[in-house]
Amino acid sequence: MPQTELDLAYGLCKRINAHHGKTYYFSTLFFPPEVRRSVHALYGFVRYPDEIVDNPQPGDDPQRGLLEYRDATRMALKIGSSGNPVLAAFADTAKRYGISEKYPLAFLDAMAMDLIRSRYETFEDLKTYTYGSASVVGLMMCCVMGVTDEQALVHAHDLGLAMQLTNFWRDIGEDWRDRQRIYIPQEDLRRFGYTETMLANGIVNDAFRALMRFQIARAREYYVSADLGMASIPSRCQLPVMLARHLYAQILDKIEENDYDVFGRRARTTALEKATVLVRLRMSRNVA
Repeated sequence: MPQTELDLAYGLCKRINAHHGKTYYFSTLFFPPEVRRSVHALYGFVRYPDEIVDNPQPGDDPQRGLLEYRDATRMALKIGSSGNPVLAAFADTAKRYGISEKYPLAFLDAMAMDLIRSRYETFEDLKTYTYGSASVVGLMMCCVMGVTDEQALVHAHDLGLAMQLTNFWRDIGEDWRDRQRIYIPQEDLRRFGYTETMLANGIVNDAFRALMRFQIARAREYYVSADLGMASIPSRCQLPVMLARHLYAQILDKIEENDYDVFGRRARTTALEKATVLVRLRMSRNVA
């Protein structure tokens, strides 16, 4: 059967996911086919503006590019299609699963925040950013998977937050080196006696280790909350969600194994470790 333009749009989102989000992509392989391609569409939708903001090409205006993408998103959601293939796939998914406009617009609000803000005074301040940058992705995933229980949505919010925090702590060195951003709350830097000058120089000392132990423990608390919502996910979608949850959480273990050196060593899981987690989850009685 010949591929339609919409099929090609979904295929592009799949390739974007496979290229940019290898751990996440591995987890998506275990969704039912119709859910999987919509998950790829969600990934494509969020990755596109992330590239606009984080990796602009010479001569690009990220603010203008983001505004244009926002306008195109609203139009795509309104008419159910777009000349942009990523938005065409996303609009189709949004219509199919009843994804509210408020979620993608909240995500784009967070991307806009990255253009004007590079520090957060408190953890509560940081959560205003992570709601849009991560938690709404979990909420859109709930729409695709058919999760409607209100309490389950709270736990989905927390899973998005936990995964975003994991990315933050893994990428501390990269975020500073490439974009001069610091997602560690300023109050926490002061509390542990670790300065921005130390961070800029990639210093891993006792103060930094104590700071990281605190931040890792905080992320793990949200993973624990996320676990409470797993039973509300339809059985056919539980495995990939739990797989993503455990693989991301394992990055925190890797940071610890690397003695908290997030400047010179990237925390990542190997193919064997991914397979091991998959086998363990499949053998669990809690996963269909």
